[in-house]
Amino acid sequence: MTDENQKASHAISTLEHIVKSVVEKPDEVQIEIQTSDSETTLAVKVGDGDMGRVIGRRGRIANAIRTLTRAAAVRDGVAVSVEFVD
Repeated sequence: MTDENQKASHAISTLEHIVKSVVEKPDEVQIEIQTSDSETTLAVKVGDGDMGRVIGRRGRIANAIRTLTRAAAVRDGVAVSVEFVD
């Protein structure tokens, strides 16, 4: 992990744990980390057929995942955003 990624380590591990718990194929979960001056963006990729599980009805699961990840990032003292990518 680079220095920037270590700053968001709680957020990254929380996000990874939650997403892997929701999907059917946890081995196919990938999280790409993109950093800018003010924010770290975590791009989540999941296996075929798992995107619907991660997003949920009306995006409720996705919003909950974003909220929990942001709360974990507060512990690290950084701002993060979560994107779900096909």
